[in-house]
Amino acid sequence: MRRTRSASPGTPAPARDHRAWLLRVPAAILAGVLLYLSFPPYRSWWLAPVALAVLGLVLHERRKRAAAGYGMVFASTFFLLHLFWLQDFLGREFGPWPWLGLSLLMALYIAAVTTLFPLVTGLPGGPVWLAALIVLSEALRGRVPYGGFPWAKLGFGQVEGPLLGLATVGGVPLVTFAVALTGFGLAALVLRVRTRLSVRGWLATAAPVVLPVVAALAAWPLVGVEAQQGTRTVALVQGNAPDAGIGLLSELPTIRRNHLEASRILAENIRTRATPKPDLVVWPESTTRINGPDPVLDAAVADLGVPTLIGGLYRTPAGQENAVVSWDPATGQGPRYTKQQLVPFSEFIPLRDLARLITPFVDVPDLVAGTRTGPLTVAGAPLGVAICYEVAYDYVLRENVDQGAQLLIVPTNNAWFGRGDMTYQQLAMARLRAVEHGRAVVVAATSGVSAMVRPDGTVTQSLEMYTAGSLTETLPLRSSVTVADRLGPWTEIVLIALGLLAVAAGIRRSVRTPAAA
Repeated sequence: MRRTRSASPGTPAPARDHRAWLLRVPAAILAGVLLYLSFPPYRSWWLAPVALAVLGLVLHERRKRAAAGYGMVFASTFFLLHLFWLQDFLGREFGPWPWLGLSLLMALYIAAVTTLFPLVTGLPGGPVWLAALIVLSEALRGRVPYGGFPWAKLGFGQVEGPLLGLATVGGVPLVTFAVALTGFGLAALVLRVRTRLSVRGWLATAAPVVLPVVAALAAWPLVGVEAQQGTRTVALVQGNAPDAGIGLLSELPTIRRNHLEASRILAENIRTRATPKPDLVVWPESTTRINGPDPVLDAAVADLGVPTLIGGLYRTPAGQENAVVSWDPATGQGPRYTKQQLVPFSEFIPLRDLARLITPFVDVPDLVAGTRTGPLTVAGAPLGVAICYEVAYDYVLRENVDQGAQLLIVPTNNAWFGRGDMTYQQLAMARLRAVEHGRAVVVAATSGVSAMVRPDGTVTQSLEMYTAGSLTETLPLRSSVTVADRLGPWTEIVLIALGLLAVAAGIRRSVRTPAAA
């Protein structure tokens, strides 16, 4: 007589049809594609919960090993599409390996937490714990190794949708949690369609789908846009850069000339009153070298007639910095902000011998990381600065706002990455930061997309990629502190703790309820 094993309550049962993976693998791939399409430049934010719902169905009643495998298929698909712009930068010189390596490394973080899904799925409130584990995966990959890579967090894809309102309450972690909760809640709802439930049972099942949207809509009145400390008229300059990929290593003189020319045109427009006179001007990241006194920049800023933030590679006795320098039309160079969160394998090189296979910056000395926090005061306004990659990190602009920043500046150089999705993904981060901190944001990019962003995340003006020009707008100065800034990192800490407590409860449950023979 053939013996069979029966699963204990709450333990995923083995699939009766071993060919089920033929459906689950394509479904996991589809979920990854849908999640990619939910991010900018596509405006299909609603596809993110759908993608996670599909993932939830794929992982339903799977054991740990299968959950890890399907999670890896889903995440690999997503990251390979989302980070394809790396090929524009490094593909010609190094082939697909940098793109493949980073994409698969990032996918491992999601695969690691999906391994834990079978432990928590059977607990009451399963979608809550699954969503908390997604927050855990984003927290880990945003910190390790080498400072992490916080790109592609679920929250960054929601700038066109209603869940964006939650950023003012809990920042990126809460928006991510809401997206994941809605998606996994939708999966749970689908699985119970044919189940007879009481009204209370249906309400409990539908709650994870409905409550995040209701909470987000309730949070929108907290998003303030009015000026509280007056206004400043800000102009940004987008001088443009060659679409040369790695070739930009030798194009810094061209980028400098382009921005000097765009500034000259802006100054002429100010003199002829074709453009309102700004209170300050913003240049993008790393548009020039600053090795000491610079009469050409002195003259350009004097021609503009207003203080100007110049993004440049700044030479110090300790080495070179990626800095934004406040330049006065009368007195020249002033205080500067130096990038704190440097990009691994680009601005600093770990594992130098191995890095030679994937990056062109191995023989370039590491940049010196900044230690200064807090705003720069320019044109009488405290400005919070995050340079390029830093906008993906929660702490950089939060520290500025905590110390009194009333307007946020994000200079960036996206010309390295061609005409792909990267610059749109980064602009979405700036838009979410606007809502999170209740501040207007100026995004100045060498080759686009440059933009003016209101405190509610709305883009009021922008310049297309690989064009030269300038934008001028009067923006509000704001001093109120959002709930997200008051809570700081605690939103993320609490959500991670919920996920870990659920895992502990799942482990205890599995130990106390061993499989029957």
